[in-house]
Amino acid sequence: MKVPLRLVLPGSPDIALSVYVKVKALGLRPEGCQARTATLARYLGVATATAGRGLTALSRPAGDGVVELRTERRTLPGGRGLSALRTTRPLRRNEPYVWLPVAAAEDLTARQLRAYALIAYAQVRGALLTESQLAGSLRHHSGRRAGMPLSTTAAGLIVDALAVSRWVTVDRRAEARGCHRLIAHDLVARLAPSSEADQDLSSGTALGILEQEDSSQAGEQSGSQAGEQSLANRESPRTDSLENERAAPSSAVGEVPVVTEARPGENRDELMSASVLGSGGLALRADGTKSAPAEVDTHPRRSLAENTGRYTGPQLSLSAQVYGVLEPVHWLLAKVDNVFVSRQIAREVGRQLRDGTLPERLHHRLTVRLRGTMIEEIRDPGRWILGAALPRWGCGLHDCESGVLWMTGTACEVCAEALHTKRVARQREQRREQGLCPEHGTRPGPSGECIDCHLDRATGGVPDPVMVPRPKDHTPRADCAGCGARIVLTGHLLDDGLCKPCRTMLAPPAAPAPEKLPTCSGHDGGTPCTRTAVPTRTVCVRHLAAELASV
Repeated sequence: MKVPLRLVLPGSPDIALSVYVKVKALGLRPEGCQARTATLARYLGVATATAGRGLTALSRPAGDGVVELRTERRTLPGGRGLSALRTTRPLRRNEPYVWLPVAAAEDLTARQLRAYALIAYAQVRGALLTESQLAGSLRHHSGRRAGMPLSTTAAGLIVDALAVSRWVTVDRRAEARGCHRLIAHDLVARLAPSSEADQDLSSGTALGILEQEDSSQAGEQSGSQAGEQSLANRESPRTDSLENERAAPSSAVGEVPVVTEARPGENRDELMSASVLGSGGLALRADGTKSAPAEVDTHPRRSLAENTGRYTGPQLSLSAQVYGVLEPVHWLLAKVDNVFVSRQIAREVGRQLRDGTLPERLHHRLTVRLRGTMIEEIRDPGRWILGAALPRWGCGLHDCESGVLWMTGTACEVCAEALHTKRVARQREQRREQGLCPEHGTRPGPSGECIDCHLDRATGGVPDPVMVPRPKDHTPRADCAGCGARIVLTGHLLDDGLCKPCRTMLAPPAAPAPEKLPTCSGHDGGTPCTRTAVPTRTVCVRHLAAELASV
């Protein structure tokens, strides 16, 4: 489908490009495009208001006065209104254009379709398109950054989404200077021709059975009911040749195969194949002749969403350290079915470990957060681990862990001061709502101020305390070699690097003092005796013998 390059370049809303492609495709029918706004929105998978914005943007004159879409209102003779007839502007002979498949407008979002069109145009022109250049051609359409280009990171996410949808192939670092090679695919690249008739289909000369994957899940494709199908998602060069008047219109242009609605248990593909082949099993060609169809593959196929939604890359492997840190939430991690989220969890743990967070601290944080959360409240395990369990709560101090210093176990003064400030502000707000004085909490008098405020004003008021900055402490600090606590290096700490409790526990036990034996209480000629007394007596052996001899 030929789309004017002016719609692909910045200047119009992204949804205008998707609406233009679908309206032009439906306009190839003999009756033209008569779809209502709600019908177009259902085909494109957007809201009705969004499709209406695209129609409005196309109906308004551009800066040079060109109007891309004409709308003709119609009414029956009886006064009953009909849906409007919409026609697109025919392209000029030398006007630049971009060839876009109609299926891309249904499979991709509006912004992804614009990015795909830019990639396809650069590919045809033979130019190298980088992600930064692609970001410069995509614009914000709402918010404070409306009209500004996207960031390179946002453009990279769009390219990744296009690669997942198989409309674009990304060869990483395949171009000069490490640039990515972006290869845009049309519908032919997604077909799987298996015979000469399928080759004719790939060249656009027949309307037969297409060997392609569905672009949406069952029950979500446009025109799911009989007689409500949109135009086929594939165009032939001969079909779109009316713009340059090179060939007469084909008899098969705009014809929609009538398909009987599949009943429960019937195969919709078989019904579609029978209706397209018609009688005799021959496919209708664009020139009115019939040709033998290709062999129909009756094997069930998976939809594009199912094929692209499963991760097929290398399995996630965690290091022993990261696995040990995540031990409290192993059962939650097993329920994460998104490989990207699992990798983000591993990267976040590795980042915090590289920033200096101890593994024991992370393990303790996960344990505390899990204990304080009801299990039924965890609806998405991956988002809970990333958003609630792993982030550090506290002030700007790296050692602060939810208002408690990790090394010492004491309350954080910065967090306590912040909580006090919030508590005072909340108390003042409550007093103001209750009609009390915000400062003292007393009822104001007839003059509008309370008695305490009146006394403060009469006495000159209490001066606010002067905030004196705390002097910087340049005392050398280090971690205790025994327990790891933060200590100040003074005195003995400069020698052994231990805190007082560790020094007391690690110091060798002192030798017991010798027991002092009692001395004799007797006298030798007026001089006190210095001999050791007998254990059961108060005198020594000699004085004890003298006492026994005298008895």
